[in-house]
Amino acid sequence: MSVEKTTKEIFEEKLKEKKRIPLYNPEAIEKIKEGFDEWKNTKVREKERENWEVTPHTILGSEIPRGMLYTPCDVADLDYEADVGFPGQEPFTRGPYPNMYRGRVFTIRQLSGAGSPEETNERLKFLLESGATGTNLALDLPTVQMFDSDEPESIGQVGTVGVPIDCVQDMEVIYKDIPIDKVSSSIVTHYPRNSMIIFPMFLVMAEKRGYDWKTLPGSVQNDITMENIVRRAPEYIPPADDFRIQCDNIEFLRKEVPRWNYITLNGYNLREEGTDEITEMAVAFANGIAILEEMQERGYDPDWVAERMAFFWSVSNDFFEEIARLRAARRLWYKIMKYRFDSKKPRSQLERCHIQTSGISLQRVEPYDNVIRSAFQAMAAILGGTQSLHVDSYAEAYSVPLEEDSLLALRTQQIINAETQVTQVVDPLAGSFYVEKLTNIAEAKVLDQLEEIEKEGGFVEAIESGWMHNKIASYIAKERREIDDGTIKIVGYNYFRRPDVKEPPIKCQEVLEERRQRQIEKLKKWRAERDNDKVESCLGAIVDACKSGENVTYKTIEAARAGATEGEMRRKFVEAFGMWKQPLVI
Repeated sequence: MSVEKTTKEIFEEKLKEKKRIPLYNPEAIEKIKEGFDEWKNTKVREKERENWEVTPHTILGSEIPRGMLYTPCDVADLDYEADVGFPGQEPFTRGPYPNMYRGRVFTIRQLSGAGSPEETNERLKFLLESGATGTNLALDLPTVQMFDSDEPESIGQVGTVGVPIDCVQDMEVIYKDIPIDKVSSSIVTHYPRNSMIIFPMFLVMAEKRGYDWKTLPGSVQNDITMENIVRRAPEYIPPADDFRIQCDNIEFLRKEVPRWNYITLNGYNLREEGTDEITEMAVAFANGIAILEEMQERGYDPDWVAERMAFFWSVSNDFFEEIARLRAARRLWYKIMKYRFDSKKPRSQLERCHIQTSGISLQRVEPYDNVIRSAFQAMAAILGGTQSLHVDSYAEAYSVPLEEDSLLALRTQQIINAETQVTQVVDPLAGSFYVEKLTNIAEAKVLDQLEEIEKEGGFVEAIESGWMHNKIASYIAKERREIDDGTIKIVGYNYFRRPDVKEPPIKCQEVLEERRQRQIEKLKKWRAERDNDKVESCLGAIVDACKSGENVTYKTIEAARAGATEGEMRRKFVEAFGMWKQPLVI
């Protein structure tokens, strides 16, 4: 960390002089308290009084205790303007935009990656024709791990959980006939290195089609959290070097592709790996803070940098808690920008997010129950004010969904928007004593955990020390015990489970070796027709830039133009930075 004080300490110092104006009259609060005490002692049974607070146990839940009833006494210090406010203005608790979904409905962005590049192109066009308003590209496992389709590590994996991308040619096929200047493109690149390899292929494809990069809307993930915490792979580069690559991408994208969200601070995969939503948000915010500090060191204004920062959250089963914490996230990020980075621009103070419903909560037993789980999670995301949404298909408990499964998940979003009318009122749960109290608790807990990370030395240091890995491991072990002993109830799995239940026949996407063979043949032809001397020169320039401190993204752009493949570029990062071993989890 570049500052001696933690974020919490900065808040305490800067906010202590601010006068608060409680919404509720103290006399009214006192009268309500007297009435509440009388009601509780005379009307509520002794058993309920003794167990007034219960702790909910849910998949990926935080276990914040809940009272049986909430009143104004629980939020007696609520200052409407400071804590709640109006949508589109500070503290942004009620949403980043004044009219929210009345002005523009959340982007309907279903994740897609269906086998080969040709099949994926057809799926993307099918979803857009069916009402999706953005594309969301999932990569197959070899591409995620930065292997070419012809490497031994790719055997049996090509096109299984997404689309293979080996070179620019694959990007040309995937986005054929899709107007990438009109339809925003989310590319799930996961890691900083992968973002530095795959996204340049997208940009080279775009320039071949005649697009000006400055007109392109979309987002990449580009998050060290994915590579050094969540990832399971045979090779890693050191966290400090990976963080530097992350920031090189940010610097390049902010300058050269200004409409692109250069990072999606990834809480989602961290949470699905095994954390609650408190850790999910604290780690993402710690990364955001570290990025802004690094970019300040490079000479950039935090306001200019933060304008295109975005977040990616998982929403699970604790309905009201999920809504409350999304509200808390907006308020806390606003405070971080205003009080830690002295932000002057409202746009840079916005915590804008994409949400995906929880894949880990989906079950193979009675899989059609997953439709209900995903629908409630989607409703929580919308009531919490998301800007973009992917709803998991029930079949994702098994595999990448087929076309009809993807359509059902798409229809879930469309029905919530068009038929329930919940999008007609901005932040409709604001003012609920329960929701406002949960919002306050969630914000305080995230701030406390952010302070833990900062006292470890900061975001990168907390990875290097193993703090984050141990946090995940302990949570996973505890949650597994609670599922096994029935503390966490999963309907159809360990609660109301039928004795004769069997997994129904589910049609899954087939793993076809033919896909890999076609990719291998394309790669052979690609390598034979390119200028291999130029490729080698560009690959050498990547190593040189890694070692010299120069921005590496400009070099991977040149390598993509020359025809370098993903695996060829990956190996150059390892050559430059060496390997890192994840810390031992205790």
